[in-house]
Amino acid sequence: MTNSAHFAFKLRALSVKAFALAFAFLPITHMLHAQTPTQLEHLRIHALQALHIDNPLPPLAPHTFATFDATSNIRIEHVTFATQYGMRVPAIVYIPTHLKHKAPAIVVVCGHGGDKSSWYAVYTGMLYATAGAVVITYDPIGEFERSTTRASEAGEHDKLIPGLTHTEYVGGLMIEDVLQATRYAAARPEVDPTRIVLLGYSMGSFHAILASALAGPQLPRIRAVVLSGGGNLDGPNEYWDSNPKPNCQSGPYKALNFLGDRGAVLYALRARSGPTLVLNGTEDSLITKFNEQEPFFVTLRDHIAAITGARTNLPETLWFPGAGHRPSWMTRPAAIWLNDQLHFPNWTEPQIETFPTIRANDWIAKTHVRISHGYQVEQKEGGILAIDFNLPGLTREQLTAVPETLWQKDPKPYTLEGWTPHVLAADQASQ
Repeated sequence: MTNSAHFAFKLRALSVKAFALAFAFLPITHMLHAQTPTQLEHLRIHALQALHIDNPLPPLAPHTFATFDATSNIRIEHVTFATQYGMRVPAIVYIPTHLKHKAPAIVVVCGHGGDKSSWYAVYTGMLYATAGAVVITYDPIGEFERSTTRASEAGEHDKLIPGLTHTEYVGGLMIEDVLQATRYAAARPEVDPTRIVLLGYSMGSFHAILASALAGPQLPRIRAVVLSGGGNLDGPNEYWDSNPKPNCQSGPYKALNFLGDRGAVLYALRARSGPTLVLNGTEDSLITKFNEQEPFFVTLRDHIAAITGARTNLPETLWFPGAGHRPSWMTRPAAIWLNDQLHFPNWTEPQIETFPTIRANDWIAKTHVRISHGYQVEQKEGGILAIDFNLPGLTREQLTAVPETLWQKDPKPYTLEGWTPHVLAADQASQ
């Protein structure tokens, strides 16, 4: 590393530390006063620095490896795009084949154990491409094509990296991946860049809401966000601080302590661009652990409004009685809300009201698409009533973006192992 690069890392680290110290002794109520747009933008910039997210983001440099028709109405593309340190993100894109006008786009942000081969990623891609949207699904770092073993549920991003003193680097990468996927969606020729939605599940809900909060004015507007199995950005020592996932969840959240009331500030930043819908089950133990049901969100909305000075784009909530941890955005009420935001080319609300549904477990049994271990139970993902169009599944080979011979020749641009030397050098330079 050059002396100038080393100095830049030092300077950025010092500015983050100074900013954090400036707020360390202020009560949380400090952030409950109305913030001007300039003040909110100042907080956004420092949050990017605290999470080591590139600003500006690197060039996308997209590459398409292959295309094929999944149905007569849906084309599949195998692609990659760039992220931190020249790394590549393998992705599957679902594209309606009979578009007459620019289409909306949906980016799926997976949860723990999830990747683009997960049943809900495949189903979402097929379902909303049927509606007329372009859907982007991709592998989180450390899973499937971004794992040294090429396995799903590898969980590599959960393992502490020896020598890395700031665990928030990993979460920062995962949030940067969301931003890059959003930019990639907006850059596609079929897509209307004013109609982009993020769908985040569990861990992905955390990364999606942070990405939507930290997306700056130079990035495409994120029209709407849907969070399922999450959205409960809570206070000190509660779920997002205390969960045993320091790399991708608790570390990044703690790194944002300088924001004060972190959940309210992040939602205030998000509110500048558009609405958010939170879909949770009343029996989701991850969400209800700290009694974070509707009363929590009522208070959260009041805190957000105190910061923004308005009650615009406050997070909406929809609760599924008796449901546990699951991605509920392929259900009828979620589809209606999404249609209201995106105006699907092929669907209307009266049509959505009449569509049949299918239990997720029944579709999985029919297509043999992968579901994470332990989530096929009725209360969790297996019991979701998804809108049904008799959609086919895809094989693991069809969900592999990079030709395996090319990947085997040099896996480093895709994997956590390939990213690690870069982040260790950056971490050492910031000391």
